[in-house]
Amino acid sequence: MRIETMLAARGLMLPAAPQPVANYVRAVRAGDLLFVSGHGPSRDGVMVYTGKVGRDLTVEQGYEAARLVALNCLASVKEALGDLDRVRRVVKLLGMVNCAPDFAQHPQVIDGASDLLVELYGEAGRHARSAVGMGSLPQNIAVEIEMVLEVV
Repeated sequence: MRIETMLAARGLMLPAAPQPVANYVRAVRAGDLLFVSGHGPSRDGVMVYTGKVGRDLTVEQGYEAARLVALNCLASVKEALGDLDRVRRVVKLLGMVNCAPDFAQHPQVIDGASDLLVELYGEAGRHARSAVGMGSLPQNIAVEIEMVLEVV
């Protein structure tokens, strides 16, 4: 429960794991890897942070959206593992930003998720990452993130 204590110390609560919006599961374990499906910025079952970053939302709002997405991913991790402390290492993130065509600050947006994971897991939270722009995302969400984690 160390990770959840750290979340609480930051004034953050782990939300309920969001329901899939199509025919997939939130997370699949293969050996010591946990593959976490793409998650969006939902809060209490409602997508927040919708629209294009760089047109409808600022970089700062995109950063907050990515932070919320990371919390939603962690909620699915807890559901899959029972305890966030079973994460040995954050291996890889794919961060997708719904953005205007001329937007070029994708890394700064996805840092919202990366910064939170490093705050929680320290060096084990540092990960390989891709941060890319998309012409659209499901339900017009601003950010979608998927994760690969090494777990025990």
